[in-house]
Amino acid sequence: MYTAKYILLILIISAVSACSLNGQNEEQTEQETVGTHSHIENLTYSTAMSDTTGNEKITRTEEEWKELLSSSEYRVLRKKGTEMPWVNEYNSLYDEGVYVCKGCGQPLFSSETKYNSKSGWPSYWAPIDEDAIEEREDNSMFMTRTEIVCSRCESHIGHVFEDGPEPTGLRYCMNTAALHFLPKEDDQS
Repeated sequence: MYTAKYILLILIISAVSACSLNGQNEEQTEQETVGTHSHIENLTYSTAMSDTTGNEKITRTEEEWKELLSSSEYRVLRKKGTEMPWVNEYNSLYDEGVYVCKGCGQPLFSSETKYNSKSGWPSYWAPIDEDAIEEREDNSMFMTRTEIVCSRCESHIGHVFEDGPEPTGLRYCMNTAALHFLPKEDDQS
């Protein structure tokens, strides 16, 4: 039963993603607009891990978001888009480090809780800190799901499902476009 639901979900998401791409102008589909990422370019594992509870809200205008993020990141983070499964940067990455919000740099997930959910998206069984994320009801896609947003900048990161491994039984299914990976430095233990 769950397998059929997930296959249907993947097909629906693929169709919606394909439809949303058709609405872009030719210029954007040929060459994606690149964001500046100035807010996270100097962030390291050490500096990120020293700020796992700093949830001071960050507010930006839509124009500021568009300047900071690429067009695909903006679609996911600010317009609640979903990227295609299996063809994203972090699905198969299992290096040691931390995944931060691409919108504000807040640490969200540790490589210690990442696992292969076989869903096509990077999945974790717990956030780095309960206060790093917020849950919201999502009634899109003809179903009720639990959306996960960054607690600091309120950007859409992904969804959480109750079919994950122990110890939580949860699967935080995240969009790579919403995350930035910071590898653990060699001098850290």
